[in-house]
Amino acid sequence: MTNPAANRLFGLPTAPAQEVGLSAPALARIGETMTREIAERRMPGVSLLISRRGKIAYSERFGALRPGGPAMPQDAIFRIYSMTKPIVAVAAMTLVEEGRLLLGDPLSKYLPAFAAMKVGVERGGALELTPARRPILIHDLFRHTSGLTYSFAGGSAVQRLVAQADIVNISHPIAEQIDRLAALPLQRHPGEAFEYGLSFDVLGRVLEVVSGLRLGEFLHRRVLAPLGMTDTGFFTPAEKRARLAEPFSYETLRANKIDLIDGSATPPFEMAGSGLVSTIGDFARFLAMIEGGGALEGVRILGARTLAFMTSDQLGPDVDRSNPFLVPGHGHGLGFAVRIAPGLAPTAGSVGEFAWGGVAGTAFWVSPRDELSAILMLHAPEDYLRPRLLYRNMVNAAIL
Repeated sequence: MTNPAANRLFGLPTAPAQEVGLSAPALARIGETMTREIAERRMPGVSLLISRRGKIAYSERFGALRPGGPAMPQDAIFRIYSMTKPIVAVAAMTLVEEGRLLLGDPLSKYLPAFAAMKVGVERGGALELTPARRPILIHDLFRHTSGLTYSFAGGSAVQRLVAQADIVNISHPIAEQIDRLAALPLQRHPGEAFEYGLSFDVLGRVLEVVSGLRLGEFLHRRVLAPLGMTDTGFFTPAEKRARLAEPFSYETLRANKIDLIDGSATPPFEMAGSGLVSTIGDFARFLAMIEGGGALEGVRILGARTLAFMTSDQLGPDVDRSNPFLVPGHGHGLGFAVRIAPGLAPTAGSVGEFAWGGVAGTAFWVSPRDELSAILMLHAPEDYLRPRLLYRNMVNAAIL
């Protein structure tokens, strides 16, 4: 009798690469390339996973958990930064399915401080404030059209104000931080442009108001516990800290005032846009749920139609897409970038792919057409795009 557990990893089914239409020689090149990158000190180590046709076909680790540390373990914990957003988006849409939240609701219905927003316009070296043309909607938070920005996303007068306000500081209570943000001007008018920024952190506060729970507890009940994502959360407990991956340097993060997510207890501000730590196994289970149409192992998180809606382009023809955080050839859904053209992007891919990544280097994408998902976990904030592009190119080359 065969042992079913022998053909599973992270509780998910596995299969040889060739059996699911992946080239073993092409996959071998991934390891060669990542080993070279590690030797050139671009990152201490990396963990990789590819699933196709519902089965894990590639799971490898190279290098070290931290500089001078042990070999990269299978259960390494990574700061996933903006890969927090898709998890929060899924949890938020459970409230939409329950009729407790509408995408068309004005944000001020839940957070009155956002009722009369101003937009900062620079003229002749001065910052002028003009009333927003329309209210911020909940929909705007999901698709980054609220006008809220990140301080590190540019050098405008508004972005300098956000930096001075020190909004992304997990040591200050979330309600206090969000109220301070509401007092600042917007970078763009709501609905006018894809403006990558603090929209999801505001959405996190909305989820607390609607659910009556702290954000971490809400995510735990709606997504993390049902999917068995036992190592994902807003801090790393003391008993797990030996598994926490570290980069060569934090200087880029510090220079951009990006919090290091280094706590061992629940922080006052659980950042819905960038605050989670996770493992490749936990995130593989999250993606398996998405590929399963919203359910995993008999546990349903969302409806299939809701997920299809979330992973479709939500920006529309009148939204300015020129933001550097939106890759050419892509739109944006509810928590995910969505590929809308076969060309234009710097890597090959399929229309309908959806993806996102984190500033420390973690990334994932799902290709429904290719029945494929891939995860990259590493800490390389100094040059986080390079390994991401290398990995995408090599995974695409392995598809038979």
